[in-house]
Amino acid sequence: MAEPQRIVIIGSGLAGAAAAGALRERGYTGDVVVFGREAHQPYELPALSKDVLLGDADAPNRVHEPGFYETRRIELRLKTEITRIDVGERVVVDSTGAGHSYDRLILATGSTPRRLPVPGGELPRLRTLRTVEDSLSLRDALTEGAEVLVVGAGWIGCEVAAAARRHGASVTVVDPVDLPLRRVLGPRMGEVFRDLHASHDVTWRLGVGVDGFTEGGVRLADGSELTGDVVVLAVGAAPNIGLAQDAGLTMAEGGVAVDAALRTSAPDVFAVGDIAAHDHPRYGRRVRVEHWANARDQGAHVAGTVLGLDEPYQVSPYFYTDQYDLGMEYRGLADAERDELVVRGDVEAREFTAFWLRDGRLRAAMNVNQWDDGTALQALVDAQAAVTPDRLRNATLADLT
Repeated sequence: MAEPQRIVIIGSGLAGAAAAGALRERGYTGDVVVFGREAHQPYELPALSKDVLLGDADAPNRVHEPGFYETRRIELRLKTEITRIDVGERVVVDSTGAGHSYDRLILATGSTPRRLPVPGGELPRLRTLRTVEDSLSLRDALTEGAEVLVVGAGWIGCEVAAAARRHGASVTVVDPVDLPLRRVLGPRMGEVFRDLHASHDVTWRLGVGVDGFTEGGVRLADGSELTGDVVVLAVGAAPNIGLAQDAGLTMAEGGVAVDAALRTSAPDVFAVGDIAAHDHPRYGRRVRVEHWANARDQGAHVAGTVLGLDEPYQVSPYFYTDQYDLGMEYRGLADAERDELVVRGDVEAREFTAFWLRDGRLRAAMNVNQWDDGTALQALVDAQAAVTPDRLRNATLADLT
């Protein structure tokens, strides 16, 4: 494969910025152009629902230090929206109609917060959390005594609830599922997070959906209504796949189908991050992950593929959260409703490790308020270690690895 002269990246988030930086780290000397809709230089998203929203920081971390892109001749074209891809002509077109040629194209278009298709679902007062502006605006609204309604009990919803309580707001969280985070962590771990928030005076309205929104609050499926000064939608994110669909790329699992090395169905077009439905060698199926570490790691990995390497991306998913005095790291990919859960440590004290087993092999591990075990847990998860529940409960991690 001849080295490309011009590599274009659509998306100036973590995945796109990581890809651009990795291209230079690998010695690529041709043109690198990154298109992004935001005005800011690339930044990382986790702080938006954590440090920034809590008031511990006024800005998220940048992906790279100031001056990085200039000194490495990476062209950032911010406040620029790409509206069309012509894979035959190898051109992307921006909103002004101008065309930009490429030899290789990396799609890193990220996600957009979902809305609920119910009456009032597009009301301007409904807040979402995706950009630094969203986070700062929401933080300003989380004042002492404010009544905050959070719709959605996933990661963002739970972190928003924790931040709102830090600021002295009253919080009610609504979700049609009977426990927070149940789809990801299963019922027992869902109870841990339910009880954590309840101990900080969060009110749960679980097992009931939303029928609509009003200027005053939320109308629930059971006929009741909740009022609130602030209403936050935290019902997940939709991958931004419109450009890829319109360009005729193959779709799968709600995203853009990519092979083990992150190639799409179109020649010299690659996809990473939230949109990538990746044929994961470790799991033998397509996996699409919407977490910070996946964007960072796939962005770095795809640079090698673009430059002619054929190495599969095999990294296990990883994510973390901080809520009140609970910090957690999760590694791997479990089916929490079906896999066997094994716990070691003190759940009541919220100092424990949870493991998920399937067919006698470790699929995922979650350490809660225990920070010395990450490396050992990563090795076990990556190896999909064959282990019994009894050994998980009683053997040292060093013995297991």
